[in-house]
Amino acid sequence: MKDFLRDAEDALGDAKAPSPSELDDILSRAGDLKGLPLSDAARLLMAEGEDALTAICEKAVEVKSAVFGPRVVLFAPLYLSNYCSNDCLYCGFRKSNAIARRKALSPDEAVEQAKILSKLGFKRILILAGEHPRYSGVDYLIKMAEEIYSRTDVRILHVETAPVSVEDFRRLKSAGFGVYVCFQETYHRESYKVLHPTGKKSDFLYRLSVMDRALEAGFGDVGIGPLLGLYDYHYDALAAIAHSKHLEAKFGACAHTISVPRLKPAEGAQIKDAPYPVSDRDFRKVVAVYRLSVPQAGVVVSTREPAKLREECLLCGASQISAGSSTEPGGYGRSTGGIPREKSTSQFDLSDMRPLPEMAKVIAEMGLLPSLCTACYRSGRQGNNYLHVAQSGNLNELCTANALLSLKEYLLDVRPEGREIMEASLSRFLEEFKGKLKKDVKKKMKAVEKGERDIHY
Repeated sequence: MKDFLRDAEDALGDAKAPSPSELDDILSRAGDLKGLPLSDAARLLMAEGEDALTAICEKAVEVKSAVFGPRVVLFAPLYLSNYCSNDCLYCGFRKSNAIARRKALSPDEAVEQAKILSKLGFKRILILAGEHPRYSGVDYLIKMAEEIYSRTDVRILHVETAPVSVEDFRRLKSAGFGVYVCFQETYHRESYKVLHPTGKKSDFLYRLSVMDRALEAGFGDVGIGPLLGLYDYHYDALAAIAHSKHLEAKFGACAHTISVPRLKPAEGAQIKDAPYPVSDRDFRKVVAVYRLSVPQAGVVVSTREPAKLREECLLCGASQISAGSSTEPGGYGRSTGGIPREKSTSQFDLSDMRPLPEMAKVIAEMGLLPSLCTACYRSGRQGNNYLHVAQSGNLNELCTANALLSLKEYLLDVRPEGREIMEASLSRFLEEFKGKLKKDVKKKMKAVEKGERDIHY
């Protein structure tokens, strides 16, 4: 299990910043859309200077466009509980934090929150909870999934929760969850030990092997990512790439998503500042290197980051972005309906508070295509099947077509402010299709206009 970490250590130990000609060679190889060996990824992470960063980011945008087209997926997290049995030094949910109000949503409350998000336009939701045996255990999560699926029009739930056994992963998969997400936080074992002093999460190897168990249990898609700032980003980013390569070699499926969280302050956290600060410049470099190294992965940037940086990351290869997020249980709709709600502690501070309509408008203004698509999970493109389609070069048109259909639905059902620029974006990308596909997409678009929903390829 530790072999992929040894591979990352060896690659980083030999890595030096590439010369301009060496950088050109590495970026040329990245254009093949096969990913990069760890040695190349390590050298890109060591690169310095604005010219080098510009070249890396430009190639990352090219690769992202070749794999996914212009679309940028928008999603929202739904926090179910802030109870936790761990004591991570950097987290607001940690067990020893004197939180005035711990909160775990009931099924009715979870359904209410899901309905709010669905009404806003989100049909895919990532559900999360602190790591607690009762309030984030498998039975609790399955009950929430059953209630949300049966009582709302949410189409797919992804889940981010504590590592469990293969058998429990099978139960979660049977409940209809799509992607399983779990962050290693840091791949550096000694730092991990210090930062996670108590609780089940303190078992480094159990967490490190979690994706093997999830994939063995039938989860075709998994999401990984270190929390940047806990240790040297060169090592943690390269270890995440090595982790994905390990999963692809063993199971035939790379990481479906690689998230790029960066340590942020949290109320009651023992650690206020990152032990290994990551600059905005290096943050953008990590985003781009993830894209070049694992081209078929969704590279995810959350609302932890400020608005300007998030937009810059879309020009560095990021392909998924959250919008209008809350990291506290029951945090959506606090001021709606005229009923104030009692505030509960959030997991960490957020920076970009822009709601979905504004984020979708910004994406369209950047010449990209906002997407609320859930098609891969509806059409069975998961795991090695997804990877095969992505590597074949056929995902680009599917992503663009499904983005257009989901955007049309959103514009008709929600009628958001700023929809004119989104409608213009939709029309432009629709006209760029050729031949039979263009005719077919227009036909499906007419069906959406007539009231049909969840139409996809």
